[in-house]
Amino acid sequence: MSVQFTIPLAFRDLQKSGGVGQYVVQEVQPVRQLPSQLSAYKAALRSQGPQCVLQHFDALYSMVYHFRILDPSLKEDLLELLVKTTSQHAAELPAVLEDLSLAQADKNNHLNTLKMNCFLLVHLIEAFEVETYKAALGNVEPSGRGKKAKAKSDGFLWEMERENVLQTITHLLQLDVRRLWSMSLIEEEFISMVTGCCYKMLENPSIGALKNKPLWEALSHLLGVAVKRSNDTLSVSVKVIQLLQHFEHVAPVLVHALTLWATEYGMKALVGEIMRKIGQKSCQDLSKESSSVKTLATFITQLAERIPAIVMPNISVLLDYLDGEPYIMRNAVLTVMGEMVVRVLSGDHLDDTEKNTRDNFLDTLQEHIHDVNTFVRSCVLQIFNRIVQEKALPLSRFQAVVTLVVGRLFDKSVKVCKNAIQVLASFLANNPFTCKLSSADLKEPLEKETKKLKELQEKLSVKPPVVVISPEEEWEAMLPELKETLHTLPQESIEGDEPQEETETAQQLHERILHLLKNTSYKHAIFLVKKGISSFPDDSLFAMGEDTEEDAVLGILEQIFTATRGADLESPPSDEQLPPPTGESKDLESQDEQDKNELSKQEMLVQYLTDAHYFALKIEEAIDVISKMMYEAASTVVQEVIEFFVTVSQFGVPQAVIGVRRMLPLIWSKEPGVRDAVVGAYRQLYLSSGPETERVKAQNLIRNLSLLMVDSSAGMIQSLEEIVLEFVQKGEIRPAVSQLLWEKFTLKSPCSVLERRAAVMMLGMMSRGQPQIVLSNLETLVNVGLAQDAQNNYQLAQEVCNCILKISNGQKSPPGKKSAPFRLPNDHCLFQNLTEAVVGGIAKQNLYWVPFKETAVRLIYEMAEEPEEICAEVLQRCSQQVLQELGNQEASADPSFLLTHLLSLAGDMALQLVVHLECTVSAELRRQRLLKEEQAAEKVGKGKQRKSKGNESMGEEDMGLVGASADDADAELIQKICENELLNTQQYLSAFLPLVLKVCKNSGKYSDPALCTAATLALSKFMMISSDFCDSHLRLIFTLLEKSPLAGVRSNIMIALGDLSIRFPNLIEPWTPHLYARLRDESREVRKTSAIVMTHLILKDMVKVKGQVSEMAVLLIDADQEISSLAKNFFTELSNKGNAVYNLLPDIISRLSDPDCGVEEEAFQTIMRHLLSYITKDKQTESLVEKMCHRFRTARTERQWRDLAHCLSLLPFSEKGLVKMQDCFDCYGDKLSDDAVYNSFLSAIGKMRKGAKPELKTMIDEFENKLTVCHNKGLENMDGSEVGIPDGDNPQPSAVKKNVPAKRRPLKSVNKAPKVNEESEFQTPKSRAPRRPQKKVTVTFSSDEESDLEAELSEADTPKNTTPIRRTSTRSRAR
Repeated sequence: MSVQFTIPLAFRDLQKSGGVGQYVVQEVQPVRQLPSQLSAYKAALRSQGPQCVLQHFDALYSMVYHFRILDPSLKEDLLELLVKTTSQHAAELPAVLEDLSLAQADKNNHLNTLKMNCFLLVHLIEAFEVETYKAALGNVEPSGRGKKAKAKSDGFLWEMERENVLQTITHLLQLDVRRLWSMSLIEEEFISMVTGCCYKMLENPSIGALKNKPLWEALSHLLGVAVKRSNDTLSVSVKVIQLLQHFEHVAPVLVHALTLWATEYGMKALVGEIMRKIGQKSCQDLSKESSSVKTLATFITQLAERIPAIVMPNISVLLDYLDGEPYIMRNAVLTVMGEMVVRVLSGDHLDDTEKNTRDNFLDTLQEHIHDVNTFVRSCVLQIFNRIVQEKALPLSRFQAVVTLVVGRLFDKSVKVCKNAIQVLASFLANNPFTCKLSSADLKEPLEKETKKLKELQEKLSVKPPVVVISPEEEWEAMLPELKETLHTLPQESIEGDEPQEETETAQQLHERILHLLKNTSYKHAIFLVKKGISSFPDDSLFAMGEDTEEDAVLGILEQIFTATRGADLESPPSDEQLPPPTGESKDLESQDEQDKNELSKQEMLVQYLTDAHYFALKIEEAIDVISKMMYEAASTVVQEVIEFFVTVSQFGVPQAVIGVRRMLPLIWSKEPGVRDAVVGAYRQLYLSSGPETERVKAQNLIRNLSLLMVDSSAGMIQSLEEIVLEFVQKGEIRPAVSQLLWEKFTLKSPCSVLERRAAVMMLGMMSRGQPQIVLSNLETLVNVGLAQDAQNNYQLAQEVCNCILKISNGQKSPPGKKSAPFRLPNDHCLFQNLTEAVVGGIAKQNLYWVPFKETAVRLIYEMAEEPEEICAEVLQRCSQQVLQELGNQEASADPSFLLTHLLSLAGDMALQLVVHLECTVSAELRRQRLLKEEQAAEKVGKGKQRKSKGNESMGEEDMGLVGASADDADAELIQKICENELLNTQQYLSAFLPLVLKVCKNSGKYSDPALCTAATLALSKFMMISSDFCDSHLRLIFTLLEKSPLAGVRSNIMIALGDLSIRFPNLIEPWTPHLYARLRDESREVRKTSAIVMTHLILKDMVKVKGQVSEMAVLLIDADQEISSLAKNFFTELSNKGNAVYNLLPDIISRLSDPDCGVEEEAFQTIMRHLLSYITKDKQTESLVEKMCHRFRTARTERQWRDLAHCLSLLPFSEKGLVKMQDCFDCYGDKLSDDAVYNSFLSAIGKMRKGAKPELKTMIDEFENKLTVCHNKGLENMDGSEVGIPDGDNPQPSAVKKNVPAKRRPLKSVNKAPKVNEESEFQTPKSRAPRRPQKKVTVTFSSDEESDLEAELSEADTPKNTTPIRRTSTRSRAR
């Protein structure tokens, strides 16, 4: 009886006795005998072949049984022999399977050999896998000896061998081995054993690595062959789903396997089965299993990418996920749809069904652009981005999709905005319309072609054919109504209805009857017929004959109607209606065909232009939105915006220059990547690498940069200069550019005035990186730009001065260097030309002279050896010329512009003199001192240089102290000069002080705005020189700041006071309230300037941040968008300075909710919503909650109750915050009767419910009930009190004011607002004792020149107590 080897369910089950004829392992041999047994098996394999396993199975089984404790070499030999046995058996089997005469016993032997070899090999694979996995977890060698794993250059590695083992089994199963089984059906246990091994290998996390792709291939082929042999796709689909649910790494491996099965093994039905099982998963179940959802989504999307045509018929089973909760599955299904559109449903070869499917997919994608989930919206935009890039989007959908994408630019998610910008850039790069998109350029051809289309349509318009109805058909339709009318006539009397007319002929009666029939006046027509019968019995028409009256009447009517109508229809046609001859008709038909073709082409052209024009309009609309994202979004979005504008510019959209300009200031960005993106964008836009010549490239670069500089601000030009500097330093701007710029400046190359100025500006920009560009042509620059033509073109002269200043900045030696600074002698032609240009223009009313002379004075102080001598000469000559002009002018002439020029020049020279002393002279003194010290050290000799290290360090410290004291001595010397010498009566500047003060104090007489502004600026610049002079004139400058009617004067004073606050902080500090007061100025420009100045002073810690910072908070609701943006930026920067905003909030809330000086309630809520958004720390929230609750006790008005409650509702509450609120319930419990207060508390605790734990929800419910009880109780008490007041009795005034309007206090009262102590920030100020009214501050602007009254604050209003601000140095430097 033959023995059958049966595949056991478990490895050890083979040792148990089974049924009759079933193979059983008799004994598991000990380990020490296994090497000899393996040698015996090896010898038997050589002699007997693969069937020797039948005799040596027990020994081989024992080796697998003791695998863990076997020697590694024995394991390797065992694997090698088993693979060799299987391979030999696979080589023998084809002949055996083809032998039809093979005995059953031999067949059984081969079957047992097959089963035994596969059984041993499969379990050996599993053993190696387990060992390798454990070794990877413990980081030890597979030998199990606990040593650290070492890389083996040679020797056995299971990772290198397993593909070969799997391929061996695959090769064996690829044979028609089912013939070895009875009924040619492979037993299920054998297939399960092979597939089970593969599934276990798939569970190993390391298999997901891309380096294991050969293993993916081997496993896929083995599983494919096994499944193909068993034809059991159901169990495979179940196992695939199980693997996807439990192992995240397995998705790409199964995608590879399924692709192979569907394409090479023809198991496409398996794909559908798996997709159906995925579609049957409940959304509720998947939402609880985040890991399995991600794996399933990855599997679906990657499978659609690999085999989209096979997946597409099964996508309907996944559509339910589009309405489910897991957004990851929505993303997966939408990605599959996008893949179908790109890979399967694109092109012109689609039939109607495929087009409908594509349209349905695109409709679904468009719907989910507005999905509630951010990640879904972002995913859909990415899908559309790929569809557009692959040019798979139908042209008919361009308008709809572009409109949707532009709408997503307003999305609150940064990621969605970023993807929307990418999609629009792809639309531009792949648009089917034109390479130059400009709505203005497209509008004209569109209108032209539309007009042409209308002409063609009118030409080919054909009247619609008229349906001809015969008179007989009309009569048949009229007959029933005629009969009915005829029957009803005997009962009616119509004689009275028809007016009696004169006797008429039969023909006239005939015409009247026909007219009545046409107008459906049947009653009167019948009456006339009867009248004709009676009046004209001899007429053939009205003869009755033998018929009855009814038939006779109907017959006459029929004869009249049909005979006359038939004659009309049969009338001969006119010449126009005659058909053309046969030959002409053929020509007309061909002409009509050509016209129709032309009309069709014209319609297509108009549609194309319409789509292109709409697309251009949408892109321009998007440009306006995207350009605003440069300074408001994250750095990643900024980079996308920059790339977008590069793309837009390449397509010639005119509005692109807006974005290109707006990205200029980003060159100063500290965000990583943004600065590089800006430089790269300008390099791509302006530094072309095309085939053009160097001169053409230079012309293009100069033209493009000149366009950017037109109407640009100084900040924009400075940013552009930084970019040009980057290009120059990297050698990316060729010499041809500078050569062409010089040609334009010297007019060798024809150019406009603006282009000439731009050329000088670009030369200055380039000179920062390469000073020799200007230094080598300095004389040309001076002689051409600052010669006699300078007085005719001060703008060009100013740019020439700026250009020269660039090289002076570049030639400056760094601090500590011994080299002398770059200076020019006083007799250089530069200073001679500057002197003549300044003196020659002082008597001319030229708007550009003032900025030119300011630059010229600065250039003199920067470049001249002795600038004060040159400036003194210039000022003297200008003064003489002004006096001469004043003497020559008539009494009626206006000399104000002369004084304006003179005072402005004096002020500029005073300021530059201070800067020269503080910076240039100080640096020169230090340089000379260091040079002397170095020369003295060289004389000491080598002996003193040989010191110990300790002595050297002491010497260095001493030298440092000596250097610091020397620096202080230099500073004291310069300060002494400024204080005592510059403004004394012997200096030329002092001569202008009386004039400056006279103009400032007598604004009634000197009412010219430009003169007042120049005098004020000059005064403030003189105040920068001396602290004594500054202190003595502070009252005057602040009087002008508050009382001057000129907004320009107030703005300039604010800027000057900002500089004075840095130079003399102790003097300005007592006047700080007056600075804050300008934040409420009625002028927009003054408020804007004040906001900028105070922002810089506060952030640089030059002004103490007091409660008056609430004035900055008020600017958050300013009507001007620019001012409100400045205030937002201020608080954003302030929030980065520790707890600054938190510390200021109590004062801000107190002042803004004050009924005397606060703001309206709605405005207060808007301000606090913004400020409280900076409170993010729990400790800060808890502290504010406690302080605000205590503040309820001292609140004076119901408005203050509502304000405090609203602030509480804006805070981000935590559990501790709720506890604090409960502890302080007594402070505000009696205020809950107010509906607004009650609703604010409900809103505050309502936000805590989201995501709260059950315990916290219980606390919230209890607290809410408590609030409701107090609210209802308070309402009842209020109702009772109202009812209890008897009529006629006047109720006592309430202790609480109600509905007090919150109006802003006058500026003077704001300035004098009481200070709030830091310890009692929320305590209501106590009522002050009554005091005698003080005399109001008055300002007199006298027009009388001899008036002794000065327009300044009184002595009583001058701050006396100064608060010194500690500084690191005793000296102050002008900036």
